[in-house]
Amino acid sequence: MLIVETIGRFAARIWCRGSRSKRSHASSVCRARSCARCCYEREVQPRPKLGQWRAALDGLLAANATKAARERPTLIRLFEELRALGYEGGYDAVRRYARDWERAQGAASAAAFVPLSFAPGEAYQFDWSHEVVVLDGVTTMAKVAQVRLCHGRMPYVRAYPRESQEMLFDAHDRAFAFFKGTCTRGIYDNMKTAVDAVFIGKERGFNRRFAQMCAHYLVEPVACTPAAGWEKGQVENQVGLVRERFFTPRLKFKSYEELNAWLADRCVAHAKAHRHPEIAEAGVWSVFEAERAHLVPYAGRFDGFHATPASVSKTCLVRFDTDKYSVAAKAVGRPVEIHAYADRIVIRQDGEVVGDHARRFGRNQTAYDPWHYVPVIARKPGALRNGAPFKDWVLPAAIERVRRKLAGSPDGDRQMVDILGAVLSDGLAAVEAACAAALKDGVFSSDVIINISREPESPIRRP
Repeated sequence: MLIVETIGRFAARIWCRGSRSKRSHASSVCRARSCARCCYEREVQPRPKLGQWRAALDGLLAANATKAARERPTLIRLFEELRALGYEGGYDAVRRYARDWERAQGAASAAAFVPLSFAPGEAYQFDWSHEVVVLDGVTTMAKVAQVRLCHGRMPYVRAYPRESQEMLFDAHDRAFAFFKGTCTRGIYDNMKTAVDAVFIGKERGFNRRFAQMCAHYLVEPVACTPAAGWEKGQVENQVGLVRERFFTPRLKFKSYEELNAWLADRCVAHAKAHRHPEIAEAGVWSVFEAERAHLVPYAGRFDGFHATPASVSKTCLVRFDTDKYSVAAKAVGRPVEIHAYADRIVIRQDGEVVGDHARRFGRNQTAYDPWHYVPVIARKPGALRNGAPFKDWVLPAAIERVRRKLAGSPDGDRQMVDILGAVLSDGLAAVEAACAAALKDGVFSSDVIINISREPESPIRRP
C-alpha cells in the first residue's frame, strides 16, 4: 500500500511539472501533497554582486535617460563603465536591473501630469470622434469634429460622413463662424490630413493646404507628442462627455443637416446649463461671451477644397471616389480638375466651372445636371424621351406645360429641344416668360416661343 501511494505521488509530481501554464494547473486537481514544492517559481532574483553597485548603476541610468535617444550609450556601454569602476558581476544582472529600473521610472512618470492654464483667446483643441447615429433609417458611423476653447471651455461639435481634408477645413470654418472668431494657437494630434512628417521634439511638417488654412485664419498650429493625449486633454474629455450626453441614446435624424443643427443647439444649451470648472462663480456660456473680445476676428470662409485631376467620359461624366458627376458637353475630351468640398463637387476646366453638384456619399451613384446634355440632344432629339439625365427633370411650370403639349406632335421632340437650346443663349427667365406668353395666346410652337424670347422689348432678358 505504501509503494502504491509513493508511486502515485511521484506520478502526480511529474504531471504537475509538465503543466504548460499556471492556468492549466490551477484549473486541475493535483492530489500530490508536495505540489507546492514541485511548482516552485522564484519571485525575487538575487543579485549579490550588484548590491553595492546599485547606486552607481542608478546614476548611470538616470544620466542616460536625460540624453537624446540618438546620443544614449547602449546598455553594454553602461555595463563596461560599471566594470571599470570595479564591478565584478555579469551583464545579465545589469540587464535585468536596468529593465526593472526603466519600468519603475515609466510607471512613476505615467501617473503624473502637469496642470495646464490658458489665457482668453490663446488656444483651442481639435479632435475627431466616431459616433453611431441613424440617418434616414440607416445606422451610420458618423465622424464628429470636436473643437473646444481652452480658456472658456466652449464646445463645438459637427458630424460628417468622413474625416477627409475638405471635411477638416469645413469643420474649422463652421467652428470659427460659430465662435465669431478664433484663437492664436490650435492644438492637434498628428492626423494625416494636417501633418505630413513628424520630426524630433515638437517639429512637424504640416500639410501645405492645412498650413494655408491656418494662415488664412491667423492660427499657429501645434501638434502633440505622439501617444501624449494629455496635451489636448480638454477635447479628449469632451469626446467622452459628448458621447454620453449628446449621442446617448442613439440619435435619429433625416440628414446630416438636421443632425448638425441639433448639435449646435445642444452645444449652446450645454454651455448655458453648466458651471465653468475653474471659475466657480460663472457659467461656461458667460465666460465664453467674455472671451469673444479676445478672439482673432473671423476672417471669412477659407476656400477649403481637395483638388484632384480627372478625365471626362464620352457620356459627359467624371468619377470622384465611387460616384459620378456630369459636366458640360463642351468639356468632353479634355482633362478637368475636381474641387471636392465637404458638401459640393465643383469641376473646372481652364479656370471655368463646367460642373457643380451636391456631393454624394453612396456607392456607384450618378449626379446629373440635364442642362449639360442639351447641346447633345440638339443632334439626337429622340434621347430627350429616354435619356437618363432627363428622368424626373423638373422644369419651370410654363416650360413644362409646353413640353406636355408638344408630346403629341410628330416633331414635338425636335421643337422641345429647340426651346431648351434657346435657354442656353437667351436665359431661363426669358424663355419661361416667352412660354407663358405663347400659352396665353393659345400657341406653343417653338418658333413662336423663340421669337418672343428674343424680342428687344421683352421684359426679361438675359444680361
